[in-house]
Amino acid sequence: MQLVLLGAMILVFWLFMIRPQAKKAKQAKEFQQNLQKGDKIVTIAGIHGTINKVNEDGTTIMLETSPGSYMKVEKSAISIEWSQALNKAAAASK
Repeated sequence: MQLVLLGAMILVFWLFMIRPQAKKAKQAKEFQQNLQKGDKIVTIAGIHGTINKVNEDGTTIMLETSPGSYMKVEKSAISIEWSQALNKAAAASK
Protein backbone atom coordinates (compact mmCIF):
# COMPACT_ATOMS: atom_id res chain seq x y z
CA MET A 1 0.00 0.00 0.00
CA GLN A 2 2.84 2.37 0.82
CA LEU A 3 4.42 1.66 -2.55
CA VAL A 4 1.23 2.66 -4.36
CA LEU A 5 1.00 5.85 -2.31
CA LEU A 6 4.63 6.69 -3.11
CA GLY A 7 4.01 6.07 -6.81
CA ALA A 8 0.95 8.33 -6.73
CA MET A 9 2.96 11.10 -5.04
CA ILE A 10 5.66 10.86 -7.70
CA LEU A 11 3.04 10.98 -10.46
CA VAL A 12 1.39 14.08 -8.97
CA PHE A 13 4.78 15.75 -8.55
CA TRP A 14 5.63 15.02 -12.18
CA LEU A 15 2.27 16.26 -13.48
CA PHE A 16 2.29 19.54 -11.57
CA MET A 17 5.99 20.42 -11.35
CA ILE A 18 8.29 18.76 -13.86
CA ARG A 19 6.06 18.52 -16.93
CA PRO A 20 4.99 22.22 -17.03
CA GLN A 21 8.56 23.35 -16.45
CA ALA A 22 9.86 21.16 -19.29
CA LYS A 23 7.12 22.45 -21.59
CA LYS A 24 8.02 26.06 -20.76
CA ALA A 25 11.74 25.37 -21.39
CA LYS A 26 10.94 23.82 -24.78
CA GLN A 27 8.79 26.83 -25.67
CA ALA A 28 11.61 29.22 -24.64
CA LYS A 29 14.17 27.37 -26.77
CA GLU A 30 11.83 27.43 -29.77
CA PHE A 31 11.20 31.17 -29.29
CA GLN A 32 14.94 31.88 -29.15
CA GLN A 33 15.63 29.80 -32.28
CA ASN A 34 12.99 31.71 -34.28
CA LEU A 35 14.29 35.23 -33.54
CA GLN A 36 14.86 37.29 -36.68
CA LYS A 37 16.10 40.71 -37.66
CA GLY A 38 13.47 43.36 -36.95
CA ASP A 39 11.78 41.56 -34.03
CA LYS A 40 11.03 43.80 -31.05
CA ILE A 41 12.15 42.20 -27.78
CA VAL A 42 12.61 42.86 -24.07
CA THR A 43 15.50 41.38 -22.09
CA ILE A 44 15.14 39.93 -18.60
CA ALA A 45 16.85 43.12 -17.37
CA GLY A 46 14.04 45.19 -18.91
CA ILE A 47 15.97 46.57 -21.89
CA HIS A 48 13.71 47.17 -24.90
CA GLY A 49 15.06 47.05 -28.43
CA THR A 50 14.90 45.71 -31.96
CA ILE A 51 17.05 42.87 -33.26
CA ASN A 52 19.53 44.28 -35.77
CA LYS A 53 21.49 41.09 -36.44
CA VAL A 54 21.53 37.45 -35.36
CA ASN A 55 25.23 36.63 -34.95
CA GLU A 56 26.86 33.63 -36.61
CA ASP A 57 27.60 31.92 -33.29
CA GLY A 58 23.86 31.35 -32.92
CA THR A 59 23.75 32.29 -29.24
CA THR A 60 23.96 36.09 -29.44
CA ILE A 61 22.19 38.93 -31.19
CA MET A 62 22.90 42.59 -31.85
CA LEU A 63 20.16 44.62 -30.18
CA GLU A 64 19.45 48.19 -31.31
CA THR A 65 18.23 50.04 -28.22
CA SER A 66 18.05 53.46 -29.88
CA PRO A 67 19.02 54.61 -33.40
CA GLY A 68 22.74 53.93 -33.78
CA SER A 69 23.16 52.35 -30.32
CA TYR A 70 23.82 48.58 -30.32
CA MET A 71 24.34 45.92 -27.66
CA LYS A 72 25.48 42.34 -27.97
CA VAL A 73 22.99 40.22 -25.99
CA GLU A 74 22.73 36.50 -25.28
CA LYS A 75 19.55 34.92 -26.66
CA SER A 76 18.97 33.28 -23.29
CA ALA A 77 18.63 36.78 -21.74
CA ILE A 78 15.49 37.55 -23.73
CA SER A 79 12.24 37.47 -21.78
CA ILE A 80 9.65 35.49 -23.71
CA GLU A 81 6.69 36.72 -21.67
CA TRP A 82 7.61 40.42 -21.88
CA SER A 83 8.53 40.21 -25.57
CA GLN A 84 5.25 38.53 -26.46
CA ALA A 85 3.30 41.06 -24.37
CA LEU A 86 5.11 43.92 -26.13
CA ASN A 87 4.31 42.50 -29.57
CA LYS A 88 0.65 41.85 -28.63
CA ALA A 89 0.25 45.42 -27.41
CA ALA A 90 1.81 46.76 -30.63
CA ALA A 91 -0.46 44.57 -32.76
CA ALA A 92 -3.55 45.60 -30.79
CA SER A 93 -2.81 49.31 -31.23
CA LYS A 94 -2.54 48.93 -35.02
